[in-house]
Amino acid sequence: MTLLLAILALVCLVPAVAAVLVRNLIHSALLFVLAWLGLAAFYLAVGAEFIAFAHALVYVGGVSMVVLFAVLLTRPGRESALPAPSAQRALGGLVAVSLVASMLGSSIFWTRLPSVEPTPPVPLRRLGELLAGPYLVALLLVGLILTVALIGGLLLAAPRRPPEGGDA
Repeated sequence: MTLLLAILALVCLVPAVAAVLVRNLIHSALLFVLAWLGLAAFYLAVGAEFIAFAHALVYVGGVSMVVLFAVLLTRPGRESALPAPSAQRALGGLVAVSLVASMLGSSIFWTRLPSVEPTPPVPLRRLGELLAGPYLVALLLVGLILTVALIGGLLLAAPRRPPEGGDA
């Protein structure tokens, strides 16, 4: 099990680091999809099937498509104009990594968690009934709002055409 988790950690970390380092925004977004799939595999490995499938649907299916649409709709040309790596960017990356490491280290080593009794597992069928029951309208409304936002983004990003048929 430890070897499997180590492999899954590499599947998550390597694409995530590569996504930050590549200069092409499309490649970066696709690398994040791989990292999110690795995280969903983590959830599957520890027995959280519902969280794994929800993560795959929401992040891999939804968020990644929104990110790709945003990149495609807002980039000016074929290649992105990201600045070349410099000493200032390397120093900024080093500071960011050290801050994250210090926060993680302090939260892991100095936080005492209270002991709690485990809750009984909820079957996937029951979760599905809850989502399709009282929360179905909210779920459909969220989907409708996201669809309208995506169509609005497409309309705003579309090139303007002069009106057809005129005396001008």
